[in-house]
Amino acid sequence: METKKVWFVTGASKGLGLTLVKALLADGYCVAATSRTQQGLLDAIGKHSNFLPVEMDITDNEDVAKAVQIACERFGKIDVIVNNAGYSQIGTLEELTDHEARRNFDVNVFGSINVIRNTTPLLRRQKSGHIFNIASVGGLVGSFPAFGIYCSTKFAVAGFTEALAVEMKPFGVHTTLVYPGYFRTDFLAKGSVQTPENPIQEYVAAREMEAAHLNQINGNQPNDPQKAAALFIEISKLENPPTHLLMGEDAYDMLQNKIKILTEESEKWKDYTLSTGY
Repeated sequence: METKKVWFVTGASKGLGLTLVKALLADGYCVAATSRTQQGLLDAIGKHSNFLPVEMDITDNEDVAKAVQIACERFGKIDVIVNNAGYSQIGTLEELTDHEARRNFDVNVFGSINVIRNTTPLLRRQKSGHIFNIASVGGLVGSFPAFGIYCSTKFAVAGFTEALAVEMKPFGVHTTLVYPGYFRTDFLAKGSVQTPENPIQEYVAAREMEAAHLNQINGNQPNDPQKAAALFIEISKLENPPTHLLMGEDAYDMLQNKIKILTEESEKWKDYTLSTGY
């Protein structure tokens, strides 16, 4: 019989994280799930013998270390980490305050790094494990007005995950960078997405993009979170899982368009590019 792996999932009280935790528990896995409040996890998921809800401030390294220790004490190990916690901060670069911009990086970037810092020693020692870092299609394409800060956090996740993959490979630890497209969760709902404190109306394209995400895209996303959860579980069972994983036809199409733009522009300006050598 297969020994069920122990999963550690952040941002588990809503969205893809919540759907994944429910699927894992239904499949008999042991799950340590974190969120800002333990009660939020209990309200969303309920009580299960193999479920450990952990209240954790992902921006506080000591709090993350404590949560990892609690999970290890309960289950004896951690096999799969899913760095899912994060939120979308809407706003142009000019209108977002320093606090708004830094807060998005604290959660989306440094929060995941806190989890990695405190779990990689365990995976190194046991010479096995799998880390899923959730970026976004916004980590591939940043040309969305009003989403520059959010996209830049996801570009950062992509960058450090590529490094992490080669750092952890010698220890038998897999790393998968996930680029989800638009999934039909509450990610764009009020209380999840953050809008600018001081919007500037002159940014017409930004206001239109903001309204489109909040009013048209929200609730009409083309991808099914249940299928995403099943895909996470399937990928975790592979002997040689992918380092880069696109989720959704929309994500695939955006990548192909980005490759086309980069290729065309690099060829157009090739003479300039090659002119800097000795």
